[in-house]
Amino acid sequence: MITVRVDRNAEGRITGFTINGHAGSGPRGFDLVCAGVSAVSFGALNAVDELTGVPMEVRKSPDGGHLSCWLSGAADDGAASAKAELILEAMLVSLRTIAVTYGKFIRLIDKGGRQPC
Repeated sequence: MITVRVDRNAEGRITGFTINGHAGSGPRGFDLVCAGVSAVSFGALNAVDELTGVPMEVRKSPDGGHLSCWLSGAADDGAASAKAELILEAMLVSLRTIAVTYGKFIRLIDKGGRQPC
């Protein structure tokens, strides 16, 4: 199972996230849930990097079973941080959409945000 944990500050803004595990919904290389989660999460990281310039610390494992990201500039109230926040919230909308259909393969932990339907 894939577990997604979202970290938020006191104001409810995303400061980072961690994704661990493998979905196991199909054979390696043909797992649609893993592919979807990977595409959504890496797409969001690339968008934050290219569109906002907000510094991030990103760690990933070689086997693809771990991805974590912390926004270094998340405490700043500037326009770049607001864009980064929006991109990460959009990422969570996409991950929730995956969880609605494939809930037995993905779990979202976001105490400050919305949970899957």
